[in-house]
Amino acid sequence: MTFQPRALITGIGGFVGPYLAAHLLAYNYHVTGLIHEGVDRNPPPALDRPEFRSVSLIPFHLAHPQSIQDALDLAQPQVLFHLAGYSSVRGSFSQPAETFQANCRGLENLLEALRAVRPDCRFIYAGSADEYGLQIASEEHYRWALEAFKSVFPPPARIPELPIDELNPLRPLSPYAVSKVYGDYLCRTYWGAYNLPCIVARLFNHEGPGRGEGFVTSSIVRQCQQLARGEIDHIHIGNVCAFRDWSHVEDIVQGYRTLAENGLPGEVYVLGSGRMNSVLAYLLISLSEAGYEVEAIETLDGVRCVDAPLDPDPAPFLGLSFEKPRIDGLLLSGGLTYDLGDRGLLVHTRQGDLSVVFDPALYRPADVPLQISNPARAQEIGFAVTHSLRETIRDQLGIR
Repeated sequence: MTFQPRALITGIGGFVGPYLAAHLLAYNYHVTGLIHEGVDRNPPPALDRPEFRSVSLIPFHLAHPQSIQDALDLAQPQVLFHLAGYSSVRGSFSQPAETFQANCRGLENLLEALRAVRPDCRFIYAGSADEYGLQIASEEHYRWALEAFKSVFPPPARIPELPIDELNPLRPLSPYAVSKVYGDYLCRTYWGAYNLPCIVARLFNHEGPGRGEGFVTSSIVRQCQQLARGEIDHIHIGNVCAFRDWSHVEDIVQGYRTLAENGLPGEVYVLGSGRMNSVLAYLLISLSEAGYEVEAIETLDGVRCVDAPLDPDPAPFLGLSFEKPRIDGLLLSGGLTYDLGDRGLLVHTRQGDLSVVFDPALYRPADVPLQISNPARAQEIGFAVTHSLRETIRDQLGIR
């Protein structure tokens, strides 16, 4: 009889949960999911497909320790992937108490339940790249950061601090990020104090079909689809100059399994693509994949125009070589920037001109300017990046 490792997934009804469940099933895991009482439907819509018929679902509540213990007694997991929690960075500014309740108190209850009834269960914690917050790219960037944020603590031991690995300083800039730092340290404390085999995954942004509506990439994709259908005539967006390390969700769930099988308890692993692109690049690539051949962009006053913004830019940044378009090279060089004072952009395409409006309501009180990962440590134990940014966007748009 073939051995089937028993995996338990909290938050199985969210964006990543079904991808992780499908991946684990393909590797002969027996999968059980915890669904949150009063929040999730039974079964969650994403799991209401034939390939998930073998997945068991157990209701629980992170605020009720006994319900967690009962669920663990039923599932008897050998590895637990903790994906449940409050995941909106922008929403955490308006709902900090709810964020801490879900991400901090809920994790405490879960770890205590594991300690009581499943102390040998490997625990994979979904941390976040937002834990790193502000990372310094240059001396000029450091001077800007001191002016913009009043202080930078801890001060950089080296400049540049990019790419980001497990040893970079943590400088969270949102209640969500603070809650994830708390969880990160708590998990490692439970290994050191109680021998609970916890492993922390610091996840950089990951995208794909089914991404939640509150995320900028899903907003971009939805609006591009609406444009193509003639339902809207312009796009609303926030800060287009923020750079993020975007992976495909399927690469990230492969990383989760890699950590479960090969990761060391008490350790931290960065999971990311090793590249970074701007929100503006994500938007322009999405437009091009939605049928709009982008030729140029300019500010609404016509002063700053960039031709062929999606042409490849092979120039390294900070000695790092990664795939990026021309518009990202210009933004990273400091020779170009866009802010609320520009009010928006005009995108010239072969199919006609499109307007992009900068919406003040979509700007965060504090935003991370640059993120790029160094996932070498995870790659040493089997993590692999297999999807390009354009492939990720095509999947999100539903283009095969």
